Amino acid sequence: MNKGPKIYADRKEAGKVVAKLLEEYSGADTVVLGLPRGGVVVAAEIARELGCGLDIIFAGKLRAPFNPELAIGAVTEDGAVYLNRAALAGMHIRQDYIEKEKKERLDAVKERLKLYRRVKEKVPLKDRTVIIADDGLATGSTMISAIQAVHAAGAKKIIVAVPGGPVDTVDRIKGMDEVDDVVCPVMPPLFYAVGQLYLDFSQVEDYEVIEILKRFAGQVR
Repeated sequence: MNKGPKIYADRKEAGKVVAKLLEEYSGADTVVLGLPRGGVVVAAEIARELGCGLDIIFAGKLRAPFNPELAIGAVTEDGAVYLNRAALAGMHIRQDYIEKEKKERLDAVKERLKLYRRVKEKVPLKDRTVIIADDGLATGSTMISAIQAVHAAGAKKIIVAVPGGPVDTVDRIKGMDEVDDVVCPVMPPLFYAVGQLYLDFSQVEDYEVIEILKRFAGQVR
């Protein structure tokens, strides 16, 4: 894997690059799950290139007090919580703050889920190969929460696919018992944000995700 600097033009190009490294998983048994919203763009390119199904998976970021960009964990649409103990170390965050943040993020996840599920029904994951895609890794909290949710849903094999991320986060996810493979083409020696991987890292809006889901809505997979 390339550990040097790399700039993708946008998320679509990143998805195409990652897809080429996932060809062994092509086929109807595989489903690609994108983490909204940016990860859905990457996931759609992977699903199209591999000829497999597409769906979304939600894991709402739990935000640190006074620093909403820092993830201290994540909550799935089923209410399961993953806490990033490394991020929490030394922060002295009270349990009541975590419970309040969990409720707020879970409410937000469920509202967005209703919006997306009007377009595309949930794809069954039991006994299937599942590729979980995002537009990049940072702390890994959201991805780890998604992995745990997919494992609980009975996936036969779990593959994590991202265009880039920091070496320590990638290594931590590789070490998870639930994960069978991690594809991450770019691991910059100095990683500070997912946006550094892209020339165009514009925010993905809900209507863009909905348009992507519509293109895959007719699938029975």
